[in-house]
Amino acid sequence: MTTNSPLPQPAVFSFGASAADPVPGDAAAVRSIIGGKGAGLAEMTTLGIPVPPGFTIATGACTFYNECRSDYPGPLAAEVDQAITLLEERMGQRFGDASDPLLVSVRSGAPISMPGMMDTILNVGLNRETLAGLHARASERRFGWDCYRRLIEMYGDVVSGVAHHLFQAELEAARDAAGVQQDHELGDAELEQVVAKYEQIYEQHTGKPFPQDPREQLWGAINAVFESWMGPRAVTYRRINHIPSALGTAVNVQAMVFGNLGKRSATGVAFTRDPSTGEPVFFGEFLPNAQGEDVVAGIRTPQPMRKDEISDLPSFEELFPKAYGELCEVRGNLERHYGDMQDIEFTVQDDRVYVLQTRSGKRTGIGALRIARDLVDEGIIDAPSALRQVDVATLEQVLAPTFSTTELRTAADQQLTRGLAAGPGAAAGRVALSAERAVELQAENAGAIVLVRRETSPEDIAGMEAAVGIVTARGGMTSHAAVVARGMGKPCVVGCETLQIDEGAGTLHCNGKTVREGEFISINGAGGSVFVGELKAEPSAVLRVLNGDLPETNPSYEQFQGFMSWADKHRTLKIRANADTPEDARVARLLGAEGIGLCRTEHMFFGRERILNFRRMILAPDEAGRREALGTLLPNQREDFVGIFREMDGLPVTIRLLDPPLHEFLPQTDADVEKFAKEAQLPVDAVRAKLTETHESNPMLGLRGCRLGLTHPEIYEMQMRAIVEAALESRASGVRALPEIMIPLTAIDTETNELRTLMERTAETVFAEQGVAIDHSLYLFGTMIEIPRAALTADALAQNLDFFSFGTNDLTQMTFGLSRDDTAALLVDYVEKGRLSGDPFVSLDQSGVGSLMQIAVDKARTVKPNLKVGICGEHGGDPRSVRFCHNLGFDYVSCSPYRVPVARAAAGQAGVS
Repeated sequence: MTTNSPLPQPAVFSFGASAADPVPGDAAAVRSIIGGKGAGLAEMTTLGIPVPPGFTIATGACTFYNECRSDYPGPLAAEVDQAITLLEERMGQRFGDASDPLLVSVRSGAPISMPGMMDTILNVGLNRETLAGLHARASERRFGWDCYRRLIEMYGDVVSGVAHHLFQAELEAARDAAGVQQDHELGDAELEQVVAKYEQIYEQHTGKPFPQDPREQLWGAINAVFESWMGPRAVTYRRINHIPSALGTAVNVQAMVFGNLGKRSATGVAFTRDPSTGEPVFFGEFLPNAQGEDVVAGIRTPQPMRKDEISDLPSFEELFPKAYGELCEVRGNLERHYGDMQDIEFTVQDDRVYVLQTRSGKRTGIGALRIARDLVDEGIIDAPSALRQVDVATLEQVLAPTFSTTELRTAADQQLTRGLAAGPGAAAGRVALSAERAVELQAENAGAIVLVRRETSPEDIAGMEAAVGIVTARGGMTSHAAVVARGMGKPCVVGCETLQIDEGAGTLHCNGKTVREGEFISINGAGGSVFVGELKAEPSAVLRVLNGDLPETNPSYEQFQGFMSWADKHRTLKIRANADTPEDARVARLLGAEGIGLCRTEHMFFGRERILNFRRMILAPDEAGRREALGTLLPNQREDFVGIFREMDGLPVTIRLLDPPLHEFLPQTDADVEKFAKEAQLPVDAVRAKLTETHESNPMLGLRGCRLGLTHPEIYEMQMRAIVEAALESRASGVRALPEIMIPLTAIDTETNELRTLMERTAETVFAEQGVAIDHSLYLFGTMIEIPRAALTADALAQNLDFFSFGTNDLTQMTFGLSRDDTAALLVDYVEKGRLSGDPFVSLDQSGVGSLMQIAVDKARTVKPNLKVGICGEHGGDPRSVRFCHNLGFDYVSCSPYRVPVARAAAGQAGVS
């Protein structure tokens, strides 16, 4: 089989003994070659941090493997053999040696962190022969049996496809027989029996014995990690987080250290700061006498890192004081080196600390702002660096609703359970007890959904995406549910140990209360409470300060405002909002909008009386009848504009003239047709005839936009009159109105030329009627670039216009020939299979749609160098798209009001890059 992705040379990079093989390129290039985990291991090694030695197989080998399995692993074998030999020298042990075996872990490591989404296998190299050498290392034989049963379970599940629950059922049976609650309470005899059962399960379901050759185990594990890059949960996670599938994952092979060696051993996960609040404390959890995935899997209740944390269990600080001190030193070194909060994985083996991973930690929006500010105040980084490091998409979390103190107090007797507050905000929704059910309820449009599980696993990622919040009965603050929920910005409560979940019966039970699947619960991600029923949320603290309901000394607001001041200082792009009502305009301005980039006038016609009159206009038999109906709408439209100008006093307001085809305003069902005909006192047959007349097979390409204005000029005349009258009225009352009139769906310069003439003539009529001097500076004229031809002929269009605004939603549809309303499933499939790197309706297609935008800007500014240019599609709130617009030299981007802070921050990041 041929492949377009040759195996990189070299493909293997070793680390250990305070040295690491050099990887060419800057930090970003290194991460792209050996992944984030591999880069972290190599850097920690050179920093002198205690890291078990090992080697990393480059991400390019993943692409090579997935494209060309028939020629694999031949080209890699020699390099891996050399790396194993070097690892044996550094450890003083041999891989497969029966007397003192070297065991390794095999882990994934993509360039962009994907926690829990790909596979890990521990204790590789262990078999019935090497087990004897492992028994000799510990005072109790249970250690060796525990390691071997873990290997069989992980390898069986990940490599050979033996269902994980089959092994877990045997383990539960062993616990029940021994009368214990936890795995680590099983003795060596019980574990030896578990291993024998595991081997039987493996052979029964694979048709062959568990592999005893350490090399076969190693290559099986490496291949499985590469394959997990294209596994369903990894594909789903990449789609949710807009991660390109072409990146591939590295494989990290590392000497095993053992947190399950006895009472003086442990494993844990820690954050150098609190990821939820940003508080500068060492935050994390650990389990004594445990290994690997035990903490994040949530199968045991973890213990806290610090003794001042609220827990009845002994802390790491108390049980391992020397190791705690060493980790505190590592914490400081890593933060100073990376200039960011770190998420570290560690193991303690016989009181000796080893660090197995470091990466920038997932955090909430509130936590991100606090961490950025504190790192600057502590002199670790400067403000531009702090601005760059924040994931600006998380700022939406800062504006997320919360439950008020009053609401929580009132609902106290409705409390179902309580756990750890692991994710931001508050949410209410219908209970789903499985990821599959959550996805089904979402497809059924059942409203908001809360996913409730004993513990989540990476397989639940689709259900976690579908849910507005997540609750688990097990797990701690570093469990899979907590980490993923924080990354998604969703409310999450974990470790609700008193919560009884009966998935078969479809019920939750706790504190004498029962909730059935499909019924409502409410979760307080900030306080850790779960309530029966649907609580009402209130605006965030930031919005309440902006509304004047809280003082500006509120900590959340101060952190938000401080970060925004950094962004505003460095950005050159103006940020506007898409707003159609005075209330939307008010919210947008409070959040920092510097004008309105899109006011969709058609939204002003949907009130009960307004839509009735608009439908009368459509059904009128002639122009006179249409003008009469439009006359009844004029005061409404004028009033709306006056309200918007008042809220945007002194700031520009881009008003898009009527855009949708007329049939969209007419009733569609028989019942609605009959109801309208009765209200309008029209024959039902006349309404149905008009529906037939206005129906279009492809309304996207039909009578809409400027074509509608040219066919029925009286519509645009009424709108122009309303704009000018509202601007004059506003100015008379001391409000500085700055309307910008935007002609939609232009393809030809003759369209804009004719319509500009029509509307200027209308404006002059209004000036004359009101006895004021003609003032064409009262407004600007522009067009919406949303048809490829308009982009390609932008120089001709620019000659008679004052601004361009790119309607990137429609421009994307036109360029791809895809309907955003009808192709959602197709786009998901394209992204998952790597045909597209991301959804082009979420983030701009820079090579295709972006090229048209570049052509348009370049051509237009050859005619008018100072032509104002912006975008008003949904891409205006997407950070990648904002950066692209900055690079093209745009004047502004426009987005929905609540995305304004995200756009401001993204523009600030673009300004310091």
